[in-house]
Amino acid sequence: MPNTETAEKSRIDKWLFAARFYKTRSLAAEAIERGRVHLNGSRVKPSKTLAPGDHIAIRIGNYHYDIEVLALSNKRASAAIAQQLYLETEESRQQREIIAERLKAQPSPFYTRGRPTKRDRREIMRLKDSE
Repeated sequence: MPNTETAEKSRIDKWLFAARFYKTRSLAAEAIERGRVHLNGSRVKPSKTLAPGDHIAIRIGNYHYDIEVLALSNKRASAAIAQQLYLETEESRQQREIIAERLKAQPSPFYTRGRPTKRDRREIMRLKDSE
């Protein structure tokens, strides 16, 4: 189990940062403020304290995580230690895999950076001539 000597109480924003769901604590706090994180089925503030056994629903982009808090930590550690802080439900894991497969199957969006460069124009002309 992770080292929890300083984690008798843990704020949800610090815990999400320590569990590596967000790269910074401020991003975790922002996601909580925007309603993307729910604790035991209700919206919370970043300063809400966690306890082992709490259920957290997290929405990051297209992905949804349903997790149970196993241990508390205020310090960010390696990914292996961070994964010991929570347990993700099997249904949540399967849904994320399905979404990942769908996103991989979609064609990449075509967009331009603005006016084509000389090299781009030559490529376009070569493609038009080959038709």
